[in-house]
Amino acid sequence: MEVTTKNQGSLRRPFSGMMSTAVVAGTLSAALFAVGTAGALSSHTSTSAKVSIAKSAKLGTFLVSGKTLYTLNKNDCNTACLKIWPALLLPKGVTNATAGSGVSGAKLGTVKIASGLQVTYGGKPLYWFAKDSGPGKVTGNKVKDKWGVWSIVVTAKPKAGGGGGTTTTAPAGGGTGF
Repeated sequence: MEVTTKNQGSLRRPFSGMMSTAVVAGTLSAALFAVGTAGALSSHTSTSAKVSIAKSAKLGTFLVSGKTLYTLNKNDCNTACLKIWPALLLPKGVTNATAGSGVSGAKLGTVKIASGLQVTYGGKPLYWFAKDSGPGKVTGNKVKDKWGVWSIVVTAKPKAGGGGGTTTTAPAGGGTGF
């Protein structure tokens, strides 16, 4: 969410006015954060419909769109599920995801769900994991929960002997997660 303001020139206020303005601004910031967070947790629309790759010596090459992308072994992700495993949705007006370098554009598609067009790869819907803290972070791989088993989307297996580290590299941009 972006908030813009118009420059109204300099205003002189007594200290108490400045303090109340700071309190109001702090409250507004907290409210905007809460709204932005709630909106992000419910919609999870990427600002960019670009699917790229990240690489890990341990995991291989896998899909990301701002954050790591996952698939579910069943298609039972309901409203409660989407709070933890947000769907990768296309922005309104966009009908196709863009394949970044190393991603097969022919495998990208969409499926219509209640909240919009969800991006698919190889016919499987794509999701983020709410607990992944940033690009290339992988904390939801092989997670089993009441909806099924979640897995990253591996496009190339790791090289033999590559199980030593968990360092990942992810491209800049490519979506904003939430």
